[in-house]
Amino acid sequence: MATTNLSYYDKTTIPNAKSFRFGIVVSEWNPDITRSLEKGAIETLLNCGALKKNIISWDVPGSFELVYGCKKMIQSQKVDAIIAIGNVIQGETKHFDFVCEGVTQGIIDLNVKHDVPVIFCVLTDNTKQQSLDRAGGALGNKGIECAVAAIKMAALKNMDRKSESIGF
Repeated sequence: MATTNLSYYDKTTIPNAKSFRFGIVVSEWNPDITRSLEKGAIETLLNCGALKKNIISWDVPGSFELVYGCKKMIQSQKVDAIIAIGNVIQGETKHFDFVCEGVTQGIIDLNVKHDVPVIFCVLTDNTKQQSLDRAGGALGNKGIECAVAAIKMAALKNMDRKSESIGF
C-alpha cells in the first residue's frame, strides 16, 4: 500500500506548462473517483502554467475504452501529452484482471507507436476505499501526480534536440 501523498510536488522542479496542450481522457465508470482525479489533474496543469484553452477533456464509457479514446485524441488533436484517467476495482470475477491488463498494454502500445506520451492514471485497487484514498482522500490525488508527469513528458517530447537537459 502506498504511503506517500500523491498530491505533493515541488513546482520549482517542473517545467512551465504554458506552451503545452494537454489531453485528458476520462472513464465515466466510477465517476466519483474519476472526476476527482480529473479535477486534480486540471488544477495542477493550470497551477503549473497551462492555459485553460489548451486542456482538452473527453469522456469514454469505461477504463477499457481509454485506449481508443487516447488513440483518437492523438490522431485528431495536437496535444503534447495525454492523461488517461480510469478506475477498476477488484470484484469476484476475472474481469478485473482482463481490464487492467488490456488497458495497461494498450497504453504501453500507444506510447511505443506514437510520439505523444500517454500517462497512466488508472487506479486498480482491491476496494473502493483504496480508490477513494488515492482520488483526493488520505493518500492525496493520483491525478495531481499524473499531471506533473504529463508536464515533464511534454517537456521531454518538445526538448530542443541540441539541448542536453530539459531542466527538471
